Amino acid sequence: MKNAIIRFSTGRPLTVYALVLLLVVVLGALMVRLQIDTDPENMLRAEQADRVFHNAVEERFTLHDAIVVGLVNNEHPDGIYNAASLTALHELTQRILELDGVIAPDLMSLSTSDNITQEGQGTIRFEWMMKDAPVTERQAQTIRSKVQRLPLLQDTLVSGDGKAAAVYVPIASKDLSYPLAQEIQALTEQLEAPGTEFYITGLPVAEDTFGHDMFVQMGISAPLAGVMIFLLMMYFFRSALLVIAPMLVAMATVIATMGLMIGMGFTVHIMSSMIPIFLMPIAVVDSIHVMSEFADNYRPGKDRRAVISQVIEHLFTPMLFTSLTSAVGFLSLLLTPIPPVQVFGAFVAFGILLAFVLTIVLIPAYVVRLSPAALEKMAASGKTAHTDTPLARALRRGGRFAFDHGKLITGVAVLLIAVSVAGILRIQINDNPVRWFKTNHPIRVADKVLNDHFAGTYDAFVVLSHEDSAALPAFRARATELLAPLNEPQLAGIRELVQATDGDDGGYYGDLIAAVDDALFASDQPEVSEALEQLMALAEETQSASKAFQRPDVLREIEALQTALMDSGYVGKTNALPDVVKIVN
Repeated sequence: MKNAIIRFSTGRPLTVYALVLLLVVVLGALMVRLQIDTDPENMLRAEQADRVFHNAVEERFTLHDAIVVGLVNNEHPDGIYNAASLTALHELTQRILELDGVIAPDLMSLSTSDNITQEGQGTIRFEWMMKDAPVTERQAQTIRSKVQRLPLLQDTLVSGDGKAAAVYVPIASKDLSYPLAQEIQALTEQLEAPGTEFYITGLPVAEDTFGHDMFVQMGISAPLAGVMIFLLMMYFFRSALLVIAPMLVAMATVIATMGLMIGMGFTVHIMSSMIPIFLMPIAVVDSIHVMSEFADNYRPGKDRRAVISQVIEHLFTPMLFTSLTSAVGFLSLLLTPIPPVQVFGAFVAFGILLAFVLTIVLIPAYVVRLSPAALEKMAASGKTAHTDTPLARALRRGGRFAFDHGKLITGVAVLLIAVSVAGILRIQINDNPVRWFKTNHPIRVADKVLNDHFAGTYDAFVVLSHEDSAALPAFRARATELLAPLNEPQLAGIRELVQATDGDDGGYYGDLIAAVDDALFASDQPEVSEALEQLMALAEETQSASKAFQRPDVLREIEALQTALMDSGYVGKTNALPDVVKIVN
């Protein structure tokens, strides 16, 4: 097998060129199917329990990822409560509402929030907190007094110190975070509000911006890595002909691997965007060995085919073993439960093996096609003495030192291992996307400023559920008993509703009550009307009992949970149903 490959490569170099070119063109053409994925949430499998629950909660409660826009005024004595700053807030909110991708009904801002007041005995009044921008400072102070009455808004829409206000911009999908943040930034630059500074942050913005910047950096770094490798090999070998061959192998490997990955339908995630950076230096290793040994062994007059065949045969086994061990190392990432990491490991391993194949196929064909003059020039560069270069002198000194001070080196190595183990024990996981940026990055600055003023810019939702497993079967049994003596066809729909599944939307009893009410209106038989009235009363009573979170004892338990969360030191503020009940009552 090995000899057949060598004979084919050296005997039909043009065919090898054509096959490699075809491979690169076909797989490279698949890159048109490129789909970029910057969402760290996709690091989890779609069926992961945490992710399934998270998505179910978002759907049930109609939750959306939100961009946080902050306005801070540290210069005005009244902070954000001045006509100019509130006017800017109002105008910015109106412009944001017009942007595509913004869930306008759920946007939270002073200009879209309700002011809740007692209108009279048993009457509650809802009105806009800031329907129009204030014109005078007195109007601004009126808004301040309204906000201070509502604990729900304190440290949420306006900071406790009154110097900052926030706009929470819900978005249709997380991948809109970066472009929408750029549009909002452009809007803030058009506003004139002396002393007011604008900040944009939020978890989806941090994640999407990091993904965007990561891909930009990979787009720059991968070519730069190729240039650096080329220049470094030129410094070592001083022969462009010798260096070009490994670069051809590396480029073909990267293009073919990335094209295959994209063509198979895998999105380019943050992890897989790093594949070219990994493959570029790995792919040149084997071909450098081959070209370097060929340059050392070839002399004018020798048969190039015989020399390159001898080199490949000599290096084949060690190159194969190193390629296999490296590939297995990356394939071990398939054991992780993280899909992007699995894709990364699989295709880096594929690229390593492909580089090995290209090395033993393309390099011999490349050598055979070189002109005698080029081969002589390359051989001359291989015979250049390197015994008195700075690198050679440093290596000799290092070798003598290693032989003379073996115990010292061993002791230092053991000490370094001990220090490393101690360092590993102090590991800290940085899972906050905001802290992936430099300290002076606008997103990180905005996050710090707004967290200093507000109770926090990240939301965590605690979902409480109540289920009385005996209530629904008991209701169905009693309802069936009430309907059993009645044979009217018009009651068939009610019987179906009684046996229907109680969905998460809580509409079971509501739908049934509405149907019974319609049937009562149409009924002209006393016995039917009496049964339906009893069913109506039973449904209303059971529905009321099922609303556990409206009971005073449950509300007190929720309030106790809020207090415990605040006492934990990890939570800046909590909002829950008891807060709303207190305001209303």
